Amino acid sequence: MVAMRAVVQRVDGASVVVGGETVGEIVGEGLCVLVGVTHEDTPDKAAQLARKLWSVRILDGEKSCSDVNAPLLVISQFTLYGDARKGRRPTWNAAAPGEVAEPLVDEVVAQLRALGATVRTGSFGAEMWVSLTNNGPFTVLLDI
Repeated sequence: MVAMRAVVQRVDGASVVVGGETVGEIVGEGLCVLVGVTHEDTPDKAAQLARKLWSVRILDGEKSCSDVNAPLLVISQFTLYGDARKGRRPTWNAAAPGEVAEPLVDEVVAQLRALGATVRTGSFGAEMWVSLTNNGPFTVLLDI
């Protein structure tokens, strides 16, 4: 079964730039989260992912964002569902189309904010330049 997917990186600052303009930025300790949505994902899955992101203990000292009020930078990333097992060119069949994925990524952000999180975002569907300082390095894959 394919699930909502997030690549979560513990960072010491991260930003996303679209068209030469910074559209989202966090400073200091926090999480940079790349979110992929597949066809079967639902608002309930988005809420579950938000709760996990807010509470997962991967910050310094085994703390969570909720423990230290750390910010999150959430960026949509359909390429998390790229499949390059056959041939030389990935397919994106498992990735939900934009009209399905965008509201669910927005729901992850809304649920995080409802939990009290400071959240910055990229721009859905835009060509984005993401910069971050991975602290550790520490990267976790979450499938919800």
